[in-house]
Amino acid sequence: MRIFSGIQPTGDKHLGNLIGGFRQYAVTQERGEAFFCIVDLHSITVEYDPADLRERTLDLYAMLLATGLDPSRSTVFAQSHVTAHAEASWLLSAVASYGQLGRMTQFKDKSDRRDFVSAGLFTYPVLMAGDILLYQADIVPIGDDQRQHLELARDVAERFNARFGETFVVPEGVYPEVGARIMDLQEPTKKMSTTGGSPQGTIRLLDEPSTIRKKFRSAVTDSGREVRSGDDKPGVTNLIDILSAVTGEPVGAIEERYGDSGYGQFKTDVGEAVVELVEPVQTRYRELRSDPAELLRLLAAGADKAREASAPTLEAMYRAMGFVRLS
Repeated sequence: MRIFSGIQPTGDKHLGNLIGGFRQYAVTQERGEAFFCIVDLHSITVEYDPADLRERTLDLYAMLLATGLDPSRSTVFAQSHVTAHAEASWLLSAVASYGQLGRMTQFKDKSDRRDFVSAGLFTYPVLMAGDILLYQADIVPIGDDQRQHLELARDVAERFNARFGETFVVPEGVYPEVGARIMDLQEPTKKMSTTGGSPQGTIRLLDEPSTIRKKFRSAVTDSGREVRSGDDKPGVTNLIDILSAVTGEPVGAIEERYGDSGYGQFKTDVGEAVVELVEPVQTRYRELRSDPAELLRLLAAGADKAREASAPTLEAMYRAMGFVRLS
């Protein structure tokens, strides 16, 4: 089985990334031949700082390894180091629908907030399709907010296969059962985010333990004292979901244990559980980040493996589409 997933090197990574993404990656790599890509080409579709992009790419690579990816077991690499991604994107643009791209929710949301909208912001779902399809991925561990983009990748694969002959595996998405949507601690109806969330409501993976504890103590809850899930209690529901995702304890057991004892001890316990989860990650991240030469060596090795794995698919695409090949 082949596995592919990608993540952008934008924004400080937070608890939602760890629960809904990074931990899933580490588990999924045990299921087969895994490819995990830092999709830096996607990051230039909106305004950005070049120096910041370089640093965040290395930061993200170190974080991926710190949260459990093993570069000797999985292929972990940067998208821009493998030119097949850009080539595949152009080829697949011939079978991607303009109308479908225009209906992408993230494109509509992001373009509404900007005076300048790059063409790349419109077409990047095609690049994402190429990312996945190049590696003949059977499954794609992905966040819940990326379902629409994966469906486009599946449609593109099916359309290409129908027009040019069987070339691609049509991938299936794998979504986290618990923690798919970790919400902001101060605005629990909004997803946790470092690019659009509240600073006090976002648990950054590199926050100091004291900061994490303080953020949980000040987390917004709801009226009453009962610790239970429900649409009428978004703040408490979010905290229950976080504790369940971090510890593996079922939601029902958490509700039964705390009952109507109030929120004070409950919030303290959630904060302690999160600190216990992230402290080893922080230690390993700092070890990796302190040796940039080793990080670059590992990135180069990952790129070599990715080039070798993607080359047969790219060649098959060119041949199927009728291009003259020189060998």
